[in-house]
Amino acid sequence: MSSYRQLLYHLVFRTKNSIPSIDQDHAEQLYSYISGIIRNKNSHLYRINGTENHLHILTDLHPSVALADFMRELKKSTSRWVKEKGIFPLFDGWAEGYGSFTCSYYDLVEYIRNQQEHHKKKSFEEEYRSLIQIAGIKIDEKYFP
Repeated sequence: MSSYRQLLYHLVFRTKNSIPSIDQDHAEQLYSYISGIIRNKNSHLYRINGTENHLHILTDLHPSVALADFMRELKKSTSRWVKEKGIFPLFDGWAEGYGSFTCSYYDLVEYIRNQQEHHKKKSFEEEYRSLIQIAGIKIDEKYFP
């Protein structure tokens, strides 16, 4: 008998100091690089998108992959890659921490796909606070500028 699983995570993280440094003209290159990292972890990327100051990822992590290790490696590797490529001159790294929420595929695919439209109405900080509150997590204000 085969084993089946679906361990979906909605991952959200921002640039250091929320600086709008991810130029949307080159964002697809970053998304492609992140896709490769996820693939190399025997995991599956369902959707990635973001704006100038943050990213959303919907991914299924393989059970052998620890979320904290995955995020540490993802942020470290992408930070190094971005600086080497020089495609985002204002990028100074990722902010400390991240949001990770277990979720349903159907709830998030369109939400992540429409990030640019969504953020015409709501800032990253408002969105992030909302995600944390919906998950029933107490907000630590030291992580909000």
